[in-house]
Amino acid sequence: MDKPPGPTSHDVVDRVRRALGTRRAGHTGTLDPFASGVLPVCVGKATRLARFLAGGDKVYEGTIRLGFATTTDDLRGEAIGPARSVDVDRGAIERACRALTGVLRQVPPAYSARRVGGRRLYELARQGVEVERESAEVTVRSFEVLAVAGERVDVAVTCSPGTYVRALARDLGEALGVGGHLIALRRTRSGDFALAGAVDGADPSPAWAEGLLPLAALLPGMPGVRVGAEGVAALRHGRDLPRRLVASGFPFEPHDRFRVLDEAGNLLALAVPQGFGPAAPGLEVEPVLHPEIVLVD
Repeated sequence: MDKPPGPTSHDVVDRVRRALGTRRAGHTGTLDPFASGVLPVCVGKATRLARFLAGGDKVYEGTIRLGFATTTDDLRGEAIGPARSVDVDRGAIERACRALTGVLRQVPPAYSARRVGGRRLYELARQGVEVERESAEVTVRSFEVLAVAGERVDVAVTCSPGTYVRALARDLGEALGVGGHLIALRRTRSGDFALAGAVDGADPSPAWAEGLLPLAALLPGMPGVRVGAEGVAALRHGRDLPRRLVASGFPFEPHDRFRVLDEAGNLLALAVPQGFGPAAPGLEVEPVLHPEIVLVD
């Protein structure tokens, strides 16, 4: 989906459920209500793959306003202190952005879905409860300045899942000594999903059903094996796949997991390799692919 500004990610999923007449739907990574852009929504059996589809880098375009920070690190919050004069040249902003790239320890926003003691940070913040927010490791691959106009800075960010762009806006403002917060955000890519393949999420339309991707189109970076009828029957019963049941692609070396496809290319399962390491002395272990998630009926 190309989520419009305004609705929550959960709102968009509810719209998909109603439009497609299904109860099984879920998104792969939250976008804040004021943000727009790529929001992958899993439907039916694809919901079982959501945790794998949520991986991969995210790409954003956004606008940061310098001059003051806010309680939410974005335009929805209250200003923290009076606005300060912004007299910072583009070179200083670019140097500060470069310093915020690489592997970082990022403190999440006070209003975020991270949990402390089993409770969401935003729940605690709304009740006025202040807690220590533990930093988390994130990777910012690039943090580029696209344009500077007064106190507004347009940026492009490529980062790992779990990175808060509004926290980058906050940290940029702190690094420049003037404060800052995020006022606009658009996600242009989430893992394998890009805006070019997204459907307009503002209003339900026939394009929503037409835009559904088949399971076989998912996780293209994961290696695949193919099975025949006997392999399909084994999967239906949750049985392991030894080499003799794999028509093609059985690995010589293990990988984290494999897609299992039938001869027509339909995705049947995700499987993890077992028995590929050295066996105990005197014990022979046959390498197999163990079905982790079975999608075939």
